[in-house]
Amino acid sequence: MKSDNIKIQPALLVERPIQTKALLIALGAISGLIWFLYTQSVQQALLMLLGLMLGISLYQATFGFTGAYRRAIVDKDISGVVAQMVMLVIAMLLFASVLSQGANHAVGAIAPASMSVAFGAFLFGVGMQLGDSCASGTLYNAGGGNLRMLVVLIFFCLGAFWGSLHLLWWEENLPSIGIVVLAESMGWIWAILLQITILGVIYVALRLLGARVQRELWWGSHMFSFKRLLRGPWPLLLSAIMLALLNYAVLLVAGHPWGVTWAFSLWAAKFAMLFGWVPADSVFWSGSFQTFALQTPLYEDTVTILNLGIVLGAFLAAALAGKLRPKLNASPLSLIAAVIGGVMMGYGTRLAYGCNIGAFFSGVATTSLHGWLWLLAAVTGNVLGVRLRPLFGLDGFGRHKHK
Repeated sequence: MKSDNIKIQPALLVERPIQTKALLIALGAISGLIWFLYTQSVQQALLMLLGLMLGISLYQATFGFTGAYRRAIVDKDISGVVAQMVMLVIAMLLFASVLSQGANHAVGAIAPASMSVAFGAFLFGVGMQLGDSCASGTLYNAGGGNLRMLVVLIFFCLGAFWGSLHLLWWEENLPSIGIVVLAESMGWIWAILLQITILGVIYVALRLLGARVQRELWWGSHMFSFKRLLRGPWPLLLSAIMLALLNYAVLLVAGHPWGVTWAFSLWAAKFAMLFGWVPADSVFWSGSFQTFALQTPLYEDTVTILNLGIVLGAFLAAALAGKLRPKLNASPLSLIAAVIGGVMMGYGTRLAYGCNIGAFFSGVATTSLHGWLWLLAAVTGNVLGVRLRPLFGLDGFGRHKHK
């Protein structure tokens, strides 16, 4: 896919040797975990495999939301945005084949369309640019050796737990139109056509504003090879297709779509219990689902297993690519931004009932209106976040350097 005025630059391929020791460590850890999970639950073992493939797919194309939005805002490069559009269309069609059969088969990502979602997604959007990642990006970048992402992850978890303690107040004090699922209101065919039309309108509007696809979306100047498929990098569209297929697979195996940040809240809550926190004091954590999750081992939580798989999958992909070099190359200001961004994303994700994956990707694939509201508010937050980045020594307007 090429623009008419901008010459698309091919990706530069730098051949690095496979990091054999790291690869063997990854394969050993993965094999042991899958065997353990298989002895406990076939479902959890399958989810670990899906998480691994998610991590590989994200890492090999450096597929993210934060960088894609920043490129669109700063450079008017909508390569990543177009890839996300393709991903959404494929996921909608796949989800319809399951969710149209009724709740006995699986449940979608559904939540109220409320001001709580809008405010939470706005906070999340600002946090994305300060943390330099989103929820899935934090996991696969950490797995790939970016130690700054561990700082983001820790405070992401703390923020998510903090938000869970306040969620009821936001729900009771901000207006909401309730749950709106387009497929239930107008049928799956019309809901999908409407959503594809919305994506088309967004694309045309971005083009009219001068945005263009500035990177190769498919195998281009560097032809396909099995070696490149194994070691990367992948084109954006391949990753987009894989993520849509894998989200569909998660829906089939787990009975719910791909999500990320519920596990962050759970991890922090279990940690808080070690220091005397009483879940019964929280309305959110007194729910039957939350109570059960707190009382059972983490390896029984589906989202935790997916997240662990993403980290290990990215680690494996980085070792295969020869790029696994763990380092904390961050200034004090950058670390402060990581802390602030992590807390904002964590707090925001609970108010918004999810992140770029659970609320936006899976929400839109389910045709839930809150997914579109999340996108609108999060993009607005990203615009502000890009303007705040230079205050912390990060690239922003006028400093065109993307990760």
